[in-house]
Amino acid sequence: MRSRKDNIFYGIDRTLVLFYLILIFLGWLNIYATTISISENGDSFSFATEYGKQLIWIALSFVLIMFIFLLESRYFEKYASIIYVITVLSLVGLFVFGKNINGATSWYNLGMTSIQPSEFSKVATALAMAKLLNDKQLNLKKTNTQIQALLLLLIPAILIILQPDPGSALVYGSFIFVLYREGLPVYHFSFGVLSLVLFITTLIFGSNNTIIGAIAVFGFILLYLYLYRSKALKRGWIRMVGAFFISILFIFSVEFVFNNVFEQHHRDRFNILFEKTEDTKSIGYNTNQSITTIASGGFFGKGFLQGERTQGDFVPAQQTDYIFTTVGEQWGFIGSTILVAIFILFILRIIKIAERQKSKFSRVYGYSVAAILFTHFTINIGMVIGILPTIGIPLPFFSYGGSALWGFTVLLFILIRLDANRTYEW
Repeated sequence: MRSRKDNIFYGIDRTLVLFYLILIFLGWLNIYATTISISENGDSFSFATEYGKQLIWIALSFVLIMFIFLLESRYFEKYASIIYVITVLSLVGLFVFGKNINGATSWYNLGMTSIQPSEFSKVATALAMAKLLNDKQLNLKKTNTQIQALLLLLIPAILIILQPDPGSALVYGSFIFVLYREGLPVYHFSFGVLSLVLFITTLIFGSNNTIIGAIAVFGFILLYLYLYRSKALKRGWIRMVGAFFISILFIFSVEFVFNNVFEQHHRDRFNILFEKTEDTKSIGYNTNQSITTIASGGFFGKGFLQGERTQGDFVPAQQTDYIFTTVGEQWGFIGSTILVAIFILFILRIIKIAERQKSKFSRVYGYSVAAILFTHFTINIGMVIGILPTIGIPLPFFSYGGSALWGFTVLLFILIRLDANRTYEW
């Protein structure tokens, strides 16, 4: 067995590291652009500013990376359950010791900085899920295993929702892709997709019209099976009828949940998204300014530090949730497309690395990393360009914030560490 003691970086995937360096560098440049004023014109520098603080957090990220590389790979699996429990306790502790920022008790105040445990709970959940599914006695086709996996996801998700931070909690839904890859029956995955479709169509067209549409689709499927697949119809008609009635009940529940469970600002954001309400001054202000700022960049963009809307502070939270607007204005359609391509290639590389793992623990963890990053990337970009409601989650390695940067860094480099060790026996 070859020893790693002489070189802790032996076997690391340099392509992933390069993607990481590119993203944090481009992210910092755009954070700098959102916080430097036109009068300063880039001639001054201060660690008290947001771009200065981000640079400190980037430097500390490399300390975390070194710590991860110094650990033995087997420790991540061995202590996955303990890490998960500690993270859950940190989420519970927020309700006693947490700091309220913008209406959410999601932070611990540590004096000079604040820490958001939900950013690290994704890492802990990914490790715990990998440890759970690595058990050879468990099978995702069995209800008992499905319940265990669901509880593993629900515990942190519910605690985060109660803060309240529904945007961060939504990311836990991305684990459905991991479970599907590891053997979750396809009808569970299909049911999740169907639920999303019914939810959206009910909000857009109303429950009555959606039910009429569901009846028409169900009737068409029955007719097709009766004419061309009669044997399949005989075997599965009970399950189909059951799924139909569950769908009808779900449609009725959507409007109830929307009107009685969702907060008013959540309802407003969905109504604006589906063009049921027009609002460009209050709830819809951020999205309207975001779209306008991106469009102002045109095809080639206005150039670094040349964006009047970015420099003029038109977009709220531009350095965090809406950082992509800076890319759109300064670098235009070309720059935005290149950034999207970098993210896509980055995630595809992670999936490739996950597939080449010899350990199931490492493979499950790798797919978890890909799913989490894909969900963050998709929702953040969709929110900024106005095709998804505003829920407030950062763009990985790009948005301003120490907790998010450290959480994503730890998430990624644990995978890089596991991958570097894939040729060794644990």
